[in-house]
Amino acid sequence: MKRRSLITAASAATVMTLGGVGYAAHKRNSNPYYRGPVSDHFDGLRFYGPEQSPDKDFSDVVRWRMSAKREDWPAAAPSPFPADVPPPRFEGFRAVLIGHASYLFQAAGKNILVDPVFAKRASPVRFAGPKRANSPGIAFEDLPPIDAVLITHNHYDHLDGPTMARLWQAHQPLIVAPLGNDAILRGYDETMHVETRDWGESIDLGGGITVHLTPANHWSARGLNDRRMALWCAFVLTTPQGVHYHVGDTGLGTGQIFRDIRARFGPPRLATLPIGAYEPRWFMRPQHMNPADAVEAFRLLGAEQALGHHWGTFKLTDEGIERPAEALAAALGAAGLSQDVFLPLRPGQVWAA
Repeated sequence: MKRRSLITAASAATVMTLGGVGYAAHKRNSNPYYRGPVSDHFDGLRFYGPEQSPDKDFSDVVRWRMSAKREDWPAAAPSPFPADVPPPRFEGFRAVLIGHASYLFQAAGKNILVDPVFAKRASPVRFAGPKRANSPGIAFEDLPPIDAVLITHNHYDHLDGPTMARLWQAHQPLIVAPLGNDAILRGYDETMHVETRDWGESIDLGGGITVHLTPANHWSARGLNDRRMALWCAFVLTTPQGVHYHVGDTGLGTGQIFRDIRARFGPPRLATLPIGAYEPRWFMRPQHMNPADAVEAFRLLGAEQALGHHWGTFKLTDEGIERPAEALAAALGAAGLSQDVFLPLRPGQVWAA
């Protein structure tokens, strides 16, 4: 029992960042975030995806933490790119990685943040949990006027409540999130207005840009007993500059979610895809792609260009800090693709078209 308690204490902050893993999830029989009709992916209590994997339990966490072969990360890994100072507006398409899975997208004169995390730790607490290895690629004070913020899901490395409250007070943006996440966000500022949508639904952002919510092979949780009680999603932005497909987190699964995007929207001009937090594979495969999976997703989408994120800022899993970039280069080579078509972005790095 003592050993189990030590494992629990040592792992708690990382586990919570990844969403609590859900080993107490089935104790709750009411949903604190969302009440709505039963659908093909909501059973009245929990959401589930088209390829939903079984929930992990505490024994899986213990197995991972006891058998982990974790590569060390440096205490600090500054980006080789200086912090970006974006223009107030950009009429083409411009993407900047803030860090991990946080981006600023500038398209057709609109400024759109996705999963903005400016906290020093991706964690429910300030004193423990995965700590930033590099500074944000844009200083908060250097953000341009923010028109919209898109939240893919509620894990702590994607939904930073204090940052969202600060953005709301400073910019009053349109906030778009999947069902149930409005209750979480209002817990950080009760005045915050959040537009929630289901998979398959859309919101007009103005300027010829529409954001569409689409499925991802993932899950949600903020704590130990709310697994899959708020919806998660990927986003498609249809813009005057073309189609942009963004995924915060997903497993590859059968690849059907990517085939469906291509069938509905056509091959994207740009796909921003996660490439990190994937080891050990027996634990992470259903919810996190590795670089080879991401290259396969890129191929299935038929995208013109891809940018890789979800690596190199917060240590969440077992692989070393540079392994995702190295593995992406190898996967592209094995697929006979140019290294330029899929870039592993670093904080402050800019891609523009």
